[in-house]
Amino acid sequence: MDGRQRKNIQPGMLVEIVLKKDQRTGELTEGFVKRILTKSPNHPHGIKVMLDDGQVGRVKNIIEEN
Repeated sequence: MDGRQRKNIQPGMLVEIVLKKDQRTGELTEGFVKRILTKSPNHPHGIKVMLDDGQVGRVKNIIEEN
């Protein structure tokens, strides 16, 4: 699934995101989506989400769907 399309992401999904501080390295952080923060239907760098633990970043990979 494409992490750049808002319709592909739902709360509760297991995803990998890139945090703002990790944009240069591209280091991925895994977690479950709590909230979708991007309002537009798509974003070229990935949909911005908040994970259950409060971290915010852009979705790079969707690991597990609901």
